[in-house]
Amino acid sequence: MRLAERMSRLGTETAFEVLARAGELEAEGRDIIHLEIGQPDFDTPDYIKDAAYQALQDGYTGYGPSAGLPEARERYAQYLNETRGTDYEASEVVITPGAKPILFFGILALVDEGDEVIYPNPGFPIYESVTEFVGARAVAAPLREDREFRLDPEELASLVTDRTRMIILNSPHNPTGSMLTMEDLEAIAEVAIENDIWVLSDEPYSKMVYDGEFHSIAEVDGMRDRTILLEGFSKTYAMTGWRLGYAAMPSELADQIAKLQTNSNSCTASFIQIAGMAAYDGPQDESEAMMDAFEERRDVMVEAINTLPGVSCLSPAGAFYVFPNITGTGIDSRELASRCLEEAGVAVLSGTAFGEYGDGYLRLSSANNLENINEAIERIRGLLEG
Repeated sequence: MRLAERMSRLGTETAFEVLARAGELEAEGRDIIHLEIGQPDFDTPDYIKDAAYQALQDGYTGYGPSAGLPEARERYAQYLNETRGTDYEASEVVITPGAKPILFFGILALVDEGDEVIYPNPGFPIYESVTEFVGARAVAAPLREDREFRLDPEELASLVTDRTRMIILNSPHNPTGSMLTMEDLEAIAEVAIENDIWVLSDEPYSKMVYDGEFHSIAEVDGMRDRTILLEGFSKTYAMTGWRLGYAAMPSELADQIAKLQTNSNSCTASFIQIAGMAAYDGPQDESEAMMDAFEERRDVMVEAINTLPGVSCLSPAGAFYVFPNITGTGIDSRELASRCLEEAGVAVLSGTAFGEYGDGYLRLSSANNLENINEAIERIRGLLEG
């Protein structure tokens, strides 16, 4: 089969590949503990499901506007304004089936072939994949353990060229759990403003904060009109399969993003947008309890991981991942991730699944119960001590 050349530049998510391999082992009768996938192990709250069902009964079953239902755009803008202190209007919000389309559409709309996009590395692999796919150059901004995996604004500035068109931020961060401080964001904003660079701020873990205070770069003076602020429902409300995301941006850009949606997805399912409104309007106790559970698991995981031979682990400030340093084991991170699955029955990801600067690390998700997490750590201990 002859494929378009651009397909050779399109990457994937290793998490889904490891999940598939774990499924094969389970089909053979193996007991696998899943710490590889970034998906809450909680169910969507009933009040959100009920709202979706009622919306279906009310006739929200046809095409809707490409940018989203007016009432949903209004409510989502209100949520951002309540949580970020911004002043977005409905016309500046575009709703998409999941958050990934915004990554794709934002880069398609703003980045030309030969342009450069600076992205965090280790980081969500789709950043690099989509950048390379559109014919631009993905420029890795290293996240280092000695800065608690926070982007270094001075190093970022050194990577900027006259071809730099976009900087991608992710805080709280996947895979490291780091979180940018307001001081970090102000310094990054200075770089963006001075060099006329767009920022795509990927913020789906904004409610998963355990230490410190969450801030968005959209809060910084001068950044509102050069930022695409991306949010979603998957993590906060256990709605991964619902595929519901959105972003706020200047209205002129929102019109172009909506045009891209018209040419690809047409629109986001209307009844699901209504469910998203209900998520924000309804009781937050289940979501808050889920966040408390993730914080408890983080504490248990970090303490236990730091007792493993040759392994050390910082305590992440947010998200639901830990990113232990395994260089002391003398085992390559890809090899150790593979052996954890094949020999110990624990599905984890190599840090290299998130870029070259993830070498020497593993990513473990806390999206599993404490009993399984403790069992997983003991299995890994047996592998390292065996």
